Amino acid sequence: MEERAVRLAQYIIENRATVRSAAAKFGVSKSTVHKDLQDRLPTFNRPLYLQVRQVLDENTAQRHIRGGIATQKKYKRQS
Repeated sequence: MEERAVRLAQYIIENRATVRSAAAKFGVSKSTVHKDLQDRLPTFNRPLYLQVRQVLDENTAQRHIRGGIATQKKYKRQS
């Protein structure tokens, strides 16, 4: 589990990936990604946790923008 948490964190940091895309890449659920990164990772690798936390916070701040773009594309296709 620790190894998976580190690999998930490295993937998210390197690719600026979302939790959803990381879950799909590693074949685990979004809940597992959250559990690994927020509960397990800080206990054994705090510096890596702080790095991945920055990316996740950035993704959270941009989430509403990505959602709006997706909705816009959806309705442009239907016209």
